[in-house]
Amino acid sequence: MPGRAGDPADGRYIPRVKRSTRRYLVQGTLYVVFVLVVLFVVLSADWERIQPYFFNPEIAASLFPDIVLTAAKNTVIYTLIAFVGGVLLGLVLALMKLSPVLPYRWLATGFIELFRGLPALLVIFAFAFAVPIALEWRPPGGSTGAGLIGLIIVSSAYIAETIRAGIEAVPKGQTEAARSLGLNPLWTMITVVLPQAFRIITPPLTNELVIIIKDTSLLFIVGMALDQRELTTFARDALSSTASATPLVVAALLYLVITLPLTQLVAKLERHNKRGR
Repeated sequence: MPGRAGDPADGRYIPRVKRSTRRYLVQGTLYVVFVLVVLFVVLSADWERIQPYFFNPEIAASLFPDIVLTAAKNTVIYTLIAFVGGVLLGLVLALMKLSPVLPYRWLATGFIELFRGLPALLVIFAFAFAVPIALEWRPPGGSTGAGLIGLIIVSSAYIAETIRAGIEAVPKGQTEAARSLGLNPLWTMITVVLPQAFRIITPPLTNELVIIIKDTSLLFIVGMALDQRELTTFARDALSSTASATPLVVAALLYLVITLPLTQLVAKLERHNKRGR
């Protein structure tokens, strides 16, 4: 009976490759391809033409320290305002959606679905221009404050669903144990359920914070005074005055300086939660 391939009986023994070895070979091949593509792009690019427009050191130096002390600082401030406001409003919406009172659930569900379905830029534009005109309302902080209100509302719709999922992920036995000890429903939610829920949803909440950092760039549409500009508005104005894309590159690097530590924190928290489970 003729031997099969890989069988030493036919004189043509072919050793089998381990699965781990195949995985390393595939990964190694992908790394080599990536390096070759990067080298091709670097070597084929016209750096004499690209460098003055995108990496002009004189223009980059002229942006400092204002791009840090004004633009980056405002980006962080706007992010914190939008995030804290979004968490507070999102918490109310999540509790309303879990409420046994049907009208509360309808209202919260309608709010969440509406503002999750609308582009954030449209909501910010509406609160900065349409709503103040229609209601003859002067928002605190002017158009920038109105834009922040729009950003808070959009972020709260997403955060509400995250908080709701976290509350539902807390084992029911925790609530039953608290009630058996004589705690009323409100105090049970505040002292038992919410602390555990927020521990569960810390990674997605941190990820939402990163998204809000980037969404502050949408505030450029409201128009800002010089001392109110965030990174994108600052870079856009510098682009117009210098006719160089270097300010955009510098702003992009500062966004990465802010967001990359947070994304690493998200990954670390997710690994921690997996180990905890």
